[in-house]
Amino acid sequence: MENHSVQIDNREKMTITDIKEIDSFDEEEIRASLRQGAMVIRGEDLHIQMLDLTEGRAQIAGVINSLMYVKVKEKGERGFLAKLVK
Repeated sequence: MENHSVQIDNREKMTITDIKEIDSFDEEEIRASLRQGAMVIRGEDLHIQMLDLTEGRAQIAGVINSLMYVKVKEKGERGFLAKLVK
């Protein structure tokens, strides 16, 4: 398994490794599943220039405003609100 890495060049081009799949995308947001968790990329005029799921690599172009890692809930794991309202 390859290590996860992100390379951003001038906030205009991003290369990501260890991608499992692209969950959703449009010109303002891309959601991707990684082998360990997920990530959300937000920006303007975002395009997926290259996607190779066999290699787990993607290249994204556009104006990159933010990158956020998110935890993926396991099946059966209850959310924060569900824990409060027992």
